[in-house]
Parts: sequence; structure tokens; C-alpha cells
Amino acid sequence: MAELKFFDKVAARASVPDDTARALTEATLRTLAERISGGEAADLAGHVAHELRPLLARAAQEEPEVFAYDEFLRRVAERAGVGPQLAERGAGAVLQTLHRVVGHREFERALAQLPTEIQALAQPVPQGP
Repeated sequence: MAELKFFDKVAARASVPDDTARALTEATLRTLAERISGGEAADLAGHVAHELRPLLARAAQEEPEVFAYDEFLRRVAERAGVGPQLAERGAGAVLQTLHRVVGHREFERALAQLPTEIQALAQPVPQGP
């Protein structure tokens, strides 16, 4: 999926303008790369558009930082310049879009390194009755 399509999907999922979707995507991917191992980040980077790869770039052997859900969202919000609720909605939209781009097996391997609360962001919101 090309970079612009990725941003379009995030914008639609999060119900935000394109520039906000871009900021949320960059913030979420950078934060995700900090929270998972360098090897997993590199594996994910191999599946995204070339323009998005630097956001996931880390040393292959680098150990992940350990931080919880609240810190994950705080970093996303700060980097994207948005409030906590939009950071949560946007991070979910980015992770859901990333899931479709990289495929289920690869995505699940990366998510296995995250706390349950962060993993839950990647789950689509159930549709009403």
C-alpha cells in the first residue's frame, strides 16, 4: 500500500483530516518501533511503503523499551500534537491499517511483544446492531 493510501485509510478509520492522519501515523509508528524489538520493527518496515520505513527503523538487535499503555498514548499524543482521546483513536486506526498492510502472521508476532491494552488498540471497533 502506498504511503498516501495508508494515510487515507488512517484518516477514514479515525475520522480525521489528512494532515492529522499523517501526524498520527508518524507518531504511532515511531512509538511502536520503540516498544517492540529492533528485529520486529525491521520486519514490519519491510512491508510498508518506502516513505514509512524510516519511522520503524531501529538497530536490528536493539531491545525494546518497556512502557505501558498510558505511556504509549502519551508519546503518540505528544508527537502528533493531539489530545489523549484522539491519540487513542488515531493509534488504533494506524495499528488496524498496519495489520492489513503487513499481514496477520507478521502483525501478530510484533503485537505479541506489547501489553494487552496496546494490542487491543489494533482490534476493530465492533459495529452496532
